[in-house]
Amino acid sequence: MTVDTFKREISDAVKNYDRYVICLQKTPDEFAAALESLTQKAIKAYQTRPAGMRHGIALDKEVTIILSQGDSDRPLCGIYFNLHSPYKKEALPKTVQPFTEKSPKTAE
Repeated sequence: MTVDTFKREISDAVKNYDRYVICLQKTPDEFAAALESLTQKAIKAYQTRPAGMRHGIALDKEVTIILSQGDSDRPLCGIYFNLHSPYKKEALPKTVQPFTEKSPKTAE
């Protein structure tokens, strides 16, 4: 099993990335290279998975690749875009201090 085994899935993902996904960090060519690298990592994870496990997974900030054991010799390949916004605000401002409950004083 090599990266070429999943060329169709990689090609479809690159087309969708170029058409629908806006990413400030990677051009479509850089994304295609990242997909090939991640696919290689997913293959390694799939081939070295422990007994009873059915998946090999590799991911970065923009994409997740999952190879799943199926009914045939060739694993199923899922490529998922990790959508996020650089404009997302943090849950709490950095100036907020955590609340710590003080224990009551004991009488002597």
